[in-house]
Amino acid sequence: MAEEIIDAVAGQTNQFQSVSELIASSEALQVAFLVLIVGIIAIVSVYRIFSKWVNSQKFRYARPHLSRFVRVGVLPFFAIILITSMNAYIQSFDVFEEARNELEEIITDAEDSIDIAEVSPAGTFAKILNSINILVIGYSIAHLIPIAINKREKSNEEREDYEAWKEMHGFKDDDGDLFHKLFKWVPPVNTPEDISEEDFKKHLETEEGRKILEGFRTTKGLPIGSHEELVKNPFEEWKESERRKYLDYFKKCVSGNNQSGKKLKTGKEEEEIYPIDTWREEKRLNGYEPIVPGGRPPGYATRKRKNLPKSISQILPIGIFIAVIVGIISWWGVDLIVLATATGGLAIGIGLALQETMQNYFAYILIRKDKIFSEGERILLDTGYNGYVHKITPRVTYVRNALNESFAVIPTRQLVNSQIINYSKEIKMVPAIVEVGVSYLNDPKQVAAILVKVGKRGMEEIVDDKLRHLVVQLRCPYLEENKPSCGCDKDIHVDIAQPVVRFNQFNDSSLDFSLWLYVRDYGAQFKAKTEMRMIMYEEFKKYDIRIPWPIRTVYQGDEKREQEEIDKFNKDRDGVIDEYGIGDIGRGSGED
Repeated sequence: MAEEIIDAVAGQTNQFQSVSELIASSEALQVAFLVLIVGIIAIVSVYRIFSKWVNSQKFRYARPHLSRFVRVGVLPFFAIILITSMNAYIQSFDVFEEARNELEEIITDAEDSIDIAEVSPAGTFAKILNSINILVIGYSIAHLIPIAINKREKSNEEREDYEAWKEMHGFKDDDGDLFHKLFKWVPPVNTPEDISEEDFKKHLETEEGRKILEGFRTTKGLPIGSHEELVKNPFEEWKESERRKYLDYFKKCVSGNNQSGKKLKTGKEEEEIYPIDTWREEKRLNGYEPIVPGGRPPGYATRKRKNLPKSISQILPIGIFIAVIVGIISWWGVDLIVLATATGGLAIGIGLALQETMQNYFAYILIRKDKIFSEGERILLDTGYNGYVHKITPRVTYVRNALNESFAVIPTRQLVNSQIINYSKEIKMVPAIVEVGVSYLNDPKQVAAILVKVGKRGMEEIVDDKLRHLVVQLRCPYLEENKPSCGCDKDIHVDIAQPVVRFNQFNDSSLDFSLWLYVRDYGAQFKAKTEMRMIMYEEFKKYDIRIPWPIRTVYQGDEKREQEEIDKFNKDRDGVIDEYGIGDIGRGSGED
């Protein structure tokens, strides 16, 4: 009996076994399907208009994560309205009533029960509507999850910015002395090792002196004292301050009171105004210097980040949406094993064609996971190419020559199997070494002392165009002048003692010395060497330190007279030894 029922039902429903046959079975159904298509088009149109409107609004720049959430969240809202409307239409006009009655008569006469919803045209059409609904909701969830992940990442970066702000005791664009409105410096109980007790107590008596102590760093680069919170939640206060600064930046952009001299527009494909996340990132990349409104051409940030490797949060929506599609296919009764078998051959062919691409991709994952090197680090390839990692992608890696003269484009997979020297892993400083030869008539200790003086001057005087010291040092010289540190005393992970002076050898016509200073990056060494030589020439001339000519001659001079000329400056040169010492030369030899 059950077989007869199934045959009877199958006979009634075979005509509905495909979507096209289902639609052709009823004029009312054709109208319903037309309404569905029109509804989908309307949703897409409204969504595009709504997204464009959101992109042009101020809160899209000031609250980018909220604006993305609103844009994505409105899609399932419209989809639910569409599905509800279609169901209401079907219920109101009894589109499938005739076919349903016929099936009910067959099933009523049967002894077994069959769920009519599973075999009726109405059930099939409802399944179509629900599939559309699930696709839209799956699409939305696939994009909402990355928004949440990105929000978390940006919050972590914001916390890092706050820690940098605390370490710098405020940013240049702060409204007044914000740091000291939120924190109070508490002096140490005991006198620090690197300052006399008399000076320490004297500084504690005045406000100016306390500021000097607050900015003081020991020879190990550590601050003294601590900071006590003056408000309940300084992080939130700082966040509000940064948001006010951004809103001021936004206002200047749209009002025309900016570097470009024109009113910048929102919602442009080539962004003329930074969203707040980009604004924070640009500040971070530029050492937290203030962002000048309208100071960059339109689309600068987009072009700067073009072709950057995609993060997991960007790839995740594709994976989630594919999983939703596979789930719907399975729900419609398609055998996934058969589907996988049918596409297996194609997948193998594609896999062979994309073999090198996949190797590059997995090499990219290994480099990222194991942190072999990162963007901005200087590396030496086994080919001898020396440069900075500009960009790592799942296909190729770009390495910029350390002197900015070329780019090397290397398949990422090759870097996994290459021998790579990383000059920037935890240690970013580079030695700037100047070698010089002096006359045999000069006292080596006096020469060493003068070279120490040259190094000390170089540490203070060698700066870039923004007046930041090129030489890394445990304590920024600006702190002695009660000024903010330029950053030359940050990110030092090894113990360094400089300047370093070395007596290298007895040459044919000279005593050969070298002077070492450590600069912040590879390119900085060349300017540092030039400046060191200029200072060296000035000091050698001042103290009559002679650099012999690199030629061989038959000496016919009066050595006694020449020695007397040199000895005239002995007192001055000995004074340099007393003031600057001779570095670490002679230590451990039994001398005091």
